[in-house]
Amino acid sequence: MDSVVTLRGVTKRYGDFAALDGVDLDVPRGEIFALLGPNGAGKTTLISIVAGLVRATAGTTEVLGRDVVTDYRFTRRAVGLVPQEINFDPFFTVEETLVIQAGYFGVRLSRERLEEILVALDLESKRHANTRSLSGGMKRRLLIGKALVHEPKVLFLDEPTAGVDVQLRQALWAYVRTLRARGTTIVLTTHYLDEAEELADRVAVIAEGRILVVEEKERLLERYAGKTLRVALSAPAAELPRSLQALGARLEDGGTAVAVVAPPGASFGPALAALAEAGLPVRDVETSRMRLEDVFVTLLERGGKGRRP
Repeated sequence: MDSVVTLRGVTKRYGDFAALDGVDLDVPRGEIFALLGPNGAGKTTLISIVAGLVRATAGTTEVLGRDVVTDYRFTRRAVGLVPQEINFDPFFTVEETLVIQAGYFGVRLSRERLEEILVALDLESKRHANTRSLSGGMKRRLLIGKALVHEPKVLFLDEPTAGVDVQLRQALWAYVRTLRARGTTIVLTTHYLDEAEELADRVAVIAEGRILVVEEKERLLERYAGKTLRVALSAPAAELPRSLQALGARLEDGGTAVAVVAPPGASFGPALAALAEAGLPVRDVETSRMRLEDVFVTLLERGGKGRRP
């Protein structure tokens, strides 16, 4: 695996509290990697350690094979961070903010690069506007622009679409895909699990400072996501036959629908056979798979039982 970010045994303690507890993690080059977990799970602490904002109590962290402590000048230049909080000076314009941010990395922001960022994030019309006059969505776009001025190899997006409208979220999703196509590795934390399901190539779930699972998104869904068979009836049924009850089927919508849940990898064959044998008047049949949100909840409920070696 060509790993861009590597953590080995990373622990961060604040007194007796372990924000991170022996985390091992690899983020491969050129993918969108979603880091999911409840509030206080350790997501922001992990990102802050990689970005050089917090020093780990124990363990090693590398970016592009360089240690974030001993070779911090290189690793900080390789990382872009979009934080949760708005963190720019409200007295500069959008353009001035981007130029100043580039200077922190020793980069002279070219006119071409500035124009590319402004156009890509739909900030061109606001380039001379004072940042304190921007809407919440525009401020989020500017945060992303700040993180991109030095063309980082790894981009961390910490709750990038929190509090923004659906249209802006979709626009940012499109731009994230563009960045990945250009070779940028992206690590995303989000409370919108549909966002992770839409964007991520791989998913890690963290809770209480420990990684519970790391898996390709599709394989994670295959392993943990059950399926639901829903059969609409043309006439309501008062009761289900025992053969269907034994399979966990239940009546819904006043007896006009039958629902059966199958665990991952299981077949609906027995349920369909029992339906046919019962002679229930079927009007329509549909199946659906659990979403990533359901898998996330399942893993948190299992705790360490979902942990991978």
